[in-house]
Amino acid sequence: MPVQPQPADVLPGAPRRWRPIGGQAPTRRRQRGFTLVELMVTVAVAAVLLMIAVPSFRNITLSNRLNTAANDLVNAISVARMEAVKRNASTQFCSNSAAANTSDTLGGACGTESGAVWAMSGGTSSRVLVSPISLVLPVQVSGDLTALRFTTQGQARNALAAATAPYSGVVADICISQLSRDNHRLITMTAGSILATTTTSGDCPSS
Repeated sequence: MPVQPQPADVLPGAPRRWRPIGGQAPTRRRQRGFTLVELMVTVAVAAVLLMIAVPSFRNITLSNRLNTAANDLVNAISVARMEAVKRNASTQFCSNSAAANTSDTLGGACGTESGAVWAMSGGTSSRVLVSPISLVLPVQVSGDLTALRFTTQGQARNALAAATAPYSGVVADICISQLSRDNHRLITMTAGSILATTTTSGDCPSS
């Protein structure tokens, strides 16, 4: 009986290895990792993005702190107005300058407590609102805050001239020296009641 020829790579008695159609043996797929050049390019791109992102993030953070301080002062002024109407008594939004606050009972209670609010009660002064904690470095007051004395009708007048017409002008100019532009928030009042906050640029005392 003729012996059937065996494939050259199969030994007698060994299990037959099947090949796919076409006779080609399966090939292993080679797995590639990152080359050194690719890794260096990735690190370089990440470094450039970091150099761009860090200053931008810092500027956003400082700008937000400035906005927070401006909003806190606007809120304090609004509290002073509402408390004057509610209590039917005079209130004062305090300046950082004792001279601007005046030395009478209400103004003397302010001292130099920037943005605090005091009210008259039975001939004596009582604290309504403490100075906003947002008025700390790097946020600074450029110049002095205007001390506002509110009447029982909720009209604000300059505390230095409480008998004059309703106040119109700058109430506060706060700034941050670490920002090169848009580093001021100017709070103004019109007709003793209308408040507005605008963004300006300019020098700020270095902290």
